[in-house]
Amino acid sequence: MFMSNWIGALIGAAIDRRDGDSGIKGAAIGYAAQGLVRVVAPLAVTFAIGWAVQKGVKAGIGALREGRSKTDAEQSSAD
Repeated sequence: MFMSNWIGALIGAAIDRRDGDSGIKGAAIGYAAQGLVRVVAPLAVTFAIGWAVQKGVKAGIGALREGRSKTDAEQSSAD
């Protein structure tokens, strides 16, 4: 993943700037962050898609229920 490589490098560089050490600590944390992004990013995307589908299904069911209740009300008043 191209994105996770950049995120790991940016985190490592930020840690190196803050500490002023040799950079091994920043490199290790950057490497760990890169691995974390590789695991978390697909899970986050899957969660977001699932949430959007669930929200769309709920909206569709709500629209169908509203349509039925209006149709039922029109039929009752016609009787």
